[in-house]
Amino acid sequence: MASFYPIHRFYTSVSLGFMLLFGGAIAVAQPYQNGHITATFIDSARSNRAVEVEIYYPADVAGDNVAFAASLANAPAIAFGHGFVMTYEAYFNVRDAVVSKGYIIAFPTTEGSLSPSHEEFGKDLAFVLRQMVVLGNSSGSVLSGKVDTFNCVMGHSMGGGAAFLAASGDNTIKAIATLASAETTPSAIAAASSITVPALVFAGANDCVTLPADNQLPMYDGLASACKTYISITGGSHCQMAESSFTCNFGESTCTPQPTITRPQQHEVIDRYLIPWLDNRLKASCTQGAFFDSAIVADAAVTYQNNCVLCPSLSVAETLRDEVAVVYPNPCEGHIQVRLSGNSPASVRIFSIAGSKLAEHSVTNEQRLNVADLPSGIYFYEIVGSDRSVVRGNFVKK
Repeated sequence: MASFYPIHRFYTSVSLGFMLLFGGAIAVAQPYQNGHITATFIDSARSNRAVEVEIYYPADVAGDNVAFAASLANAPAIAFGHGFVMTYEAYFNVRDAVVSKGYIIAFPTTEGSLSPSHEEFGKDLAFVLRQMVVLGNSSGSVLSGKVDTFNCVMGHSMGGGAAFLAASGDNTIKAIATLASAETTPSAIAAASSITVPALVFAGANDCVTLPADNQLPMYDGLASACKTYISITGGSHCQMAESSFTCNFGESTCTPQPTITRPQQHEVIDRYLIPWLDNRLKASCTQGAFFDSAIVADAAVTYQNNCVLCPSLSVAETLRDEVAVVYPNPCEGHIQVRLSGNSPASVRIFSIAGSKLAEHSVTNEQRLNVADLPSGIYFYEIVGSDRSVVRGNFVKK
């Protein structure tokens, strides 16, 4: 099923968020807290339909109606659709992942009944994203001046299918990302052919509720996007895309196969790719795109298909503008060059793909490190500064 693009380039990024070597590369010193407001948007084009929304945004202190994070000029908005008879609280794993990294996420609470309208839910998701721009232009809102023009529609299960309906019918949507998306009425699979924006489709290999072959794969295949990626999480299930939910868990317990990984493990895989993908698509981070491109090739936790790379070229000069350390060339042969932006010494540790530490060096400013004894393959590095900041990345040894 996998369609491999051999990405041989480096990435480097400051990260305190993910502690695993294969974790994400997020350039924030500390995660943002969850600010929260509730809003009701009125859609005059649909007989004054009221769309209630729970909105979470980056803040320095968690709470209702608290000030937006002082260090952020603005943030891209995400509208997220819930699954069938599931509540928005089931997706706090997604909320915590994206808000902490500088995104706004809005959860419409409509269509939670036993007979939901998929079409109206899709329209709600698109409407919410448009209204987030209006909210950002409102002087009386805590989000005044804080909503970026770039956005993304997301969803899980029914909400994932509705996200396809939303993206197919609204040209203001800039990207789509779905978790175990389900076929809808009208058809999300059919709607995919009119979607040209960047797309990220997650599936669980052990999903017995919305079988990938009948749901996510046809949606992915139907997408007209010039840049789309399909990620199947090995051993992952339908319900483990979200927090534990009685209604989802009950339905999943009646079918097979069951998941062979834990819920936290599945969330870790989602975050590993969702955040860098969002950073690349909505914040134009080539560094994060390069991490995505490199990690997906070597990650045994997933199989994938794609038709693009997120960062086709990443030069040392480009990375030096934003990053505190550079490791090059990539791929390398007998040596790698480590360049630090400051004058303080740092410890450079090299690990195998299995996580075993192979070498450790002390570096100041710039130094050439001998890796000639390493067999050909992918290796991870970790650079720990004197201020305990951490830079993680990988390189390919020819």
